[in-house]
Amino acid sequence: MNKNLVPFWEKAYQELDTNTFSNEPNITITEFEHFLSARSKVLEAGCGEGQNAIYLARKGHHVDAFDLSEYGIAKLKHRCELFHTQVNAFVADLTACQFEQHYDMVICFGTLHFVSKNDWKRFIINAKESTNIGGIHIMQIFTDTVPASEDIAPFAIGLAKDEEIKELYADWDVLQFKSYVFEDEHPNVPKHIHASNKIVARRMK
Repeated sequence: MNKNLVPFWEKAYQELDTNTFSNEPNITITEFEHFLSARSKVLEAGCGEGQNAIYLARKGHHVDAFDLSEYGIAKLKHRCELFHTQVNAFVADLTACQFEQHYDMVICFGTLHFVSKNDWKRFIINAKESTNIGGIHIMQIFTDTVPASEDIAPFAIGLAKDEEIKELYADWDVLQFKSYVFEDEHPNVPKHIHASNKIVARRMK
């Protein structure tokens, strides 16, 4: 990959008044947050500018959130100040993630396919081991059902096969699994499509 290439979100993260992806939490979080008890521990990998992390923190949960982008984390912290809420946000690489505690929820949206397949599988395996019994994972990854769109193609090195991520949760209770293609657009990026898998699974033992 050309080291001089910069993904579109890095520029958008520097614009404090721009929503790079959304200012609302992912709908799957609102669907399944009832599984969380008060002040649960949540980890978001690839949190970007923080719409999911901030939402959960404002609900009273302890949220750790990391992203590879320094601009994304800076923007998340700025938004925390605006909302008078607290997220333990830090810059980190998903491929080197070290789990030092157990979580009640681990979430990751639109990030796994930006690392190698071996790396995202290793991350999920480690995250499962560091999830409390009854805890929830919400994982979303782009698949190769359709080619990667031009805006992410140079970076999407770990696209999954359809339903491949589901295999990693064979020993958990799968609460929801979706395979779908959707239309997307971002600031200064034309409309395009992505193929995606999203899984919600619960550790039962």
